[in-house]
Amino acid sequence: MNKVRAGAAEAVADIPDGASLAVGGFGLGGVPEVLIRALYERGTNGLKVVSNNCGVDGRGLGILLSAGRIVRVTGSYVGENKEFARQYLGGELEVELTPQGTLAERLRAGGAGIPAFYTPAGVGTQVANGGLPWRYAPDGTVAVASPPKETRDFAGRPYVLEHGITTDFALVRAWRGDHHGNLVFRRAAANFNPLAAMAGRVTVAEVEELVEPGALRPDEIHVPGIYVQRVVALTAVQAADKPIEKRTVRP
Repeated sequence: MNKVRAGAAEAVADIPDGASLAVGGFGLGGVPEVLIRALYERGTNGLKVVSNNCGVDGRGLGILLSAGRIVRVTGSYVGENKEFARQYLGGELEVELTPQGTLAERLRAGGAGIPAFYTPAGVGTQVANGGLPWRYAPDGTVAVASPPKETRDFAGRPYVLEHGITTDFALVRAWRGDHHGNLVFRRAAANFNPLAAMAGRVTVAEVEELVEPGALRPDEIHVPGIYVQRVVALTAVQAADKPIEKRTVRP
């Protein structure tokens, strides 16, 4: 039951080249920076990533992206990463863009054992009809396009079929966690992190505060330990390292 690992390097040591990863975070909030850095230092390559966004230049998943370690991304927002745009438009990266709510539900469904579901999001667009560029050729033409999806009417309204997502591994960051893998997320980090944790077959969580079993009240736990296989306790310095994507102040 004690799932605590000695450090991030040990926790990601068996993630192989070509693995699929669900990664938590929204923008730069709640991103498992320490685990991503450990994966970068290990040299893991050919990764297929599922995440709301792919970090920014030099932070988050942007570290792996700029090193050419990611070959495919399933996400919903990519606007803050110039290197991402360069690789995508240059034909170096395959990208499946998905409506944000659909992506969240695909992760949750995968973690809950639901293979597919219908949603009205994307009906009447290329999301449902197909033709979205997944990969460009070097000459700028579309090398791989998204296929059309099944649609069906319910109560006179059209819906599109979306598939649940499961991945080989998941990397998440939690505010508090215990030795059994029970996790509590704080504020913006509570969006995609719980869903990513559910979707991974092996989930690794870095926690800002590690507590003893029983210290977390059952009603405050966002992700129960059954979904989590490994826990890494962050140092005070690591826990305090929380970059701000766009800093704004009053005049």
